[in-house]
Amino acid sequence: MGIVRNQSIKNSISFYIGMTIGAINTIIIYPNVFKDNPEHFGLIQILIAYAIVVSTFTTLGVPKTFVRFFPAIKEKGQLYFLSFITPLLGFFFASLSYFLFKEQIFELLNASSLLKDNFFYIFLLVFFIGFYDVLTSISRSFLRATTPVFINEVFLKFYSMSILCLHWSGYIDFTTFLQIYLFGYILKFIILLLIQFFNNQFTFSISVKDLQLKEILSYGVYVLVGGVSIILVTRIDMMMLGSMLEDGTGEGLKQIAFYTVAFFIGNAIIVPAKSIASISVPLIAKAWEEKDLDAIQDIYSKSSINQLIIGGVFFLCIWLNIDEVFSLLPENFRAGKWVVFYIGFSQLINMVSGLNAQIIINSKYYRYDLITSVFLVFVTILTNFLLIPKYGINGAAMATAISILLFNLIRLILIKVKMNMHPFSLQSIYTILLLLGIYFIISFIPNFGYAFLDIICKSIAVFVLFIPSLIYLNLSEDINKTIIELSNSIFRK
Repeated sequence: MGIVRNQSIKNSISFYIGMTIGAINTIIIYPNVFKDNPEHFGLIQILIAYAIVVSTFTTLGVPKTFVRFFPAIKEKGQLYFLSFITPLLGFFFASLSYFLFKEQIFELLNASSLLKDNFFYIFLLVFFIGFYDVLTSISRSFLRATTPVFINEVFLKFYSMSILCLHWSGYIDFTTFLQIYLFGYILKFIILLLIQFFNNQFTFSISVKDLQLKEILSYGVYVLVGGVSIILVTRIDMMMLGSMLEDGTGEGLKQIAFYTVAFFIGNAIIVPAKSIASISVPLIAKAWEEKDLDAIQDIYSKSSINQLIIGGVFFLCIWLNIDEVFSLLPENFRAGKWVVFYIGFSQLINMVSGLNAQIIINSKYYRYDLITSVFLVFVTILTNFLLIPKYGINGAAMATAISILLFNLIRLILIKVKMNMHPFSLQSIYTILLLLGIYFIISFIPNFGYAFLDIICKSIAVFVLFIPSLIYLNLSEDINKTIIELSNSIFRK
């Protein structure tokens, strides 16, 4: 768990810096830059959403397959070759399908004229997002997950902020802004490619004769469908909002803009899970290779309580300050208060469930990842279809929360039945009770009437009450150890 903790701390630094920049972008800059044209903000989000979904198809499960088989395969060069040629073929067929069926795709998506005019950017993004994911899997296999995390979370968001400020200041029009903005995805790919090249992390052999292709491809297909399912679930709400609420005037894109801001606020609590999962995956793969079930159980339970503690504190700070946060937004962006609650709750469920997805994917039961993921897609589409027309952006968030709850419940039961593991303990119950108690105490604190001051005071109050209780109750060995090490480091100085 030492490697997990050390790299999780480094990853967390990148994620939190990125989250801070992202918060400034999403809560302050985006709404103010696009307050008169929210459909432009919505366009950016939907282009990226479609690109991520399509790139998941074009990579054909390669990123997760690479991590899964890297420890066991001796002929690394052949695995590299397979991992690069497969997404290239996937991209070719996806591009061909677009050019052959462009009008039918526009009709299916109920695309506005603004989206149609800029739809071709999606396939530029597909190529570079897809291959960036492949390069990320290579870094993770070498237990160097911090580099792609920094590029994606810090560099790209700072780059976006810079371009947004240029557009906000009137130096560039929207068309130029969009082109330079999307170039950031090309730039981050080039940077990671050069880093890995100079670190000698590439060994190519133009052959696949020594690989167990049947096993690799079989795994890849299951992971592909499962991966597509997860990506669809994270983007289908935005895609369905854009399609179902579009009236020909760009209304769908406007609703996506409003939803994006609220979604970001609620989704902020998932940051710790990203940092822990990014380095835990190769360790779980290695543990399965060595049939070390005790190591897997240890990672599973520790990740759950650590994510519950950190995610719970973030969720608490967000919800206690929700009215103050929304008071800082332009008026037309203030409709998503309950989107924040439902999305935050759904991500907290994900975090409490620990690394169940990673454990299933890297085990002999990986086929269940496909079954549960397909179930999640159907439930998500159904709930969005039923709730969006009635509740709009709140309905999309409610659909996400319902789907994630059912999905994780099924996976927790599966792991318990098949592997006799679960991530929970008495510390989980104590943590939930502590969070609820702190919420009720702080909710009685009167406001000062100044949004920033209220946010700062309530957030400080959360940490003042929570950290001593966390240490006293010994809710997490890892977090307690980290706090003590930081305190000792500061005290020595």
